[in-house]
Amino acid sequence: MLEIKVGPPQIAIHDGLAVLVTEPDGQIDWPTDKGLYFRDTRLLSGWYIYANGESWELLNGGSLHHRAARIYLTNKSIPTEQGDIPARTLSLVVSRSIGAGVHEDIDIANHSMKPVRFNLELVLRSDFADIFEVKSNRIIRRGRITTSWDGQTGRLDTTYRNKDFHRELIVQAERSDSPAVYANGRMSFEVVLEAGAEWHACLLYELVDGMRHYAPPDDCTAVASDAHIACPHDEWAPQVLAVDSTNPVFNRLFAQAVDDMSAMRLPIAGDGSSFVPAAGLPWFVALFGRDSLIVSLQNAIVCPDFARGALDALARWQADARDDWRDAEPGKIAHELRLGELAHFKLIPHTPYYGTADATPLYPIVLHSAWRATGDRALLDRHLGAAERCLAWIDEYGDRDGDGFQEYQTRSPVGYENQGWKDAGEAVVDVEGYPVRGPKALCELQGYVYDAWQRMAEIYDALGNADRATALRQKAAALFKRFNEVFWDEASGFYAFCLDGEKRPILSVASNPGHCLWSGIVPPDRAARVVERLMRPDMWSGWGIRTLSADNPSFNPYSYQNGSVWPHDNGIIALGFRRYGFAREAAAIAHDVVRAASFFMLNQLPELYSGIERDGTNFPVQYLGANVPQAWAAGSVFTLLQAILGLQLDAPRQRLMVDPALPEWLLGVTLRGLRVGEARLDLRFVREEGATRVEVLDGDASLLARPEPGAPGA
Repeated sequence: MLEIKVGPPQIAIHDGLAVLVTEPDGQIDWPTDKGLYFRDTRLLSGWYIYANGESWELLNGGSLHHRAARIYLTNKSIPTEQGDIPARTLSLVVSRSIGAGVHEDIDIANHSMKPVRFNLELVLRSDFADIFEVKSNRIIRRGRITTSWDGQTGRLDTTYRNKDFHRELIVQAERSDSPAVYANGRMSFEVVLEAGAEWHACLLYELVDGMRHYAPPDDCTAVASDAHIACPHDEWAPQVLAVDSTNPVFNRLFAQAVDDMSAMRLPIAGDGSSFVPAAGLPWFVALFGRDSLIVSLQNAIVCPDFARGALDALARWQADARDDWRDAEPGKIAHELRLGELAHFKLIPHTPYYGTADATPLYPIVLHSAWRATGDRALLDRHLGAAERCLAWIDEYGDRDGDGFQEYQTRSPVGYENQGWKDAGEAVVDVEGYPVRGPKALCELQGYVYDAWQRMAEIYDALGNADRATALRQKAAALFKRFNEVFWDEASGFYAFCLDGEKRPILSVASNPGHCLWSGIVPPDRAARVVERLMRPDMWSGWGIRTLSADNPSFNPYSYQNGSVWPHDNGIIALGFRRYGFAREAAAIAHDVVRAASFFMLNQLPELYSGIERDGTNFPVQYLGANVPQAWAAGSVFTLLQAILGLQLDAPRQRLMVDPALPEWLLGVTLRGLRVGEARLDLRFVREEGATRVEVLDGDASLLARPEPGAPGA
């Protein structure tokens, strides 16, 4: 069978806040959106390598893992004083590893039968552009760039200053078989090689943020041990769930998702042991409210402690005053925090920016999920105040007009038009395909609030505050009734996408009501109709459920959110299907995403891909500009597995609820190290004669129980 692999034509490596994205040949071909990024600033905007002015030819290149890459090149014919060096007689290997900075190894071998002599030239360009300006392709130079060269030490220092904003890139040539010189914007080496000889040099890229220096890895990537190359996150792997199955494609996808999740962890300032997930590479290596919270939910069965850092960091940045420029209101959870020049001088509102309507109800949902996964009562003590402030924001600011529903509309002159997860400017459209006027009350926002109230009621029961629990359940019941009166359209058997600014239901068919199934705000007697509508051909592409119906006039399968397929969206919908007992449909969605992933390089799910119909002769098409890796795309694998196995964690009661329904394409699954509070279980699930049985391989079998119908998920 012909195997097709698709993906972005680039090589990306990253660690923490440092990201290097290059062309497949390892170069950064300015003008470009690629480069070396650090704390939202591009420190390296051009990188070229020549031999006597001649470029090299790419043989192959790729990532070894998320922290290292290697590129193999060979020479074109190179004119020299001694005669031409014949093409393809030299090999050039560029190896890179990234930590706090970047270590670059350059290795050349002479495979001809004659000695060679030439100048190896490296062109390094630094524009120090803010990542927002790179993305918009409109770069404005505000400060001054200076460059200095120290020939004694082989050190190139390029500095950018704008008042009190300072970034710096120091490139140090070390362990070189010939000394480096610098002139005309080029670092060069005289390479002299006998027949069969080799030449080596290291370039160490030190990143400077103000006065703090971030040093590169010291070891050469080219000679690093196999263990270093294969296991860059040894401290992470023992903490997470291990999965083996009868489907090798799923196994590769799960392993890649775990690696992506490890790679996307950002350390929290001042606490080297805690982290939050970055949203995606290269554009969203930053703290995000919605993304961090959804990724924390996705990780509940894989790494229960994952949510701790997100809860801590987002509570720290929870708004305490109204600030219309940043769309901030007391109790609101931040959307996005940036560290570049534009944010530093408050030319953008991302300090942080609060233009998200869903992060605030998601915060108490994640608190409940983390408590159910870990059984840690201290989590509730630590974050109950932040969760209560979220509930206060929901009542006072989330419901803008007092009608009992959540609405959003920016107050900032540069704020986001749409503030749900579909946040593109054109993502919320009516049945005729035109943008909806706000304030907008998205259907899933009502579901999130309903779920938050239900989950917080359970927390207050555990804390012995029955009155508060009862009050929250009463509010949830009132919202449930009102939502199902106003948002439900009996004729179509589906929920309105949203209410517009005049409180008219917008009946565009979109994926959003699938989130309402996940939150439990749908009555059981309507769930089947919602599932059936989402599985019709205009929504179900065969590669997953589309964001918008193909029947809508604004449908575009190659758009960002008007007909594309988002893996995380499908994962949440699959959990919603399973909540109401639709195991077959949940497994069909999982199969779509797993099959799509098999076409992407490294089995690495991108942020989104096109909503074209699967017909047996095509393959999924990655969205132009999609983030890869992307945290909640990787995390979708975990939610799909959770939906198939029917897992719900209840560590406070020392229970693991299981209701497995393995499909035909996944006949067996083994879980090792599944954590339920302090307990660990190894489980095997096997499909036999259409039914699934579960076997406890290791651990306390008495923890297993059947799910409670309608209970909030873990």
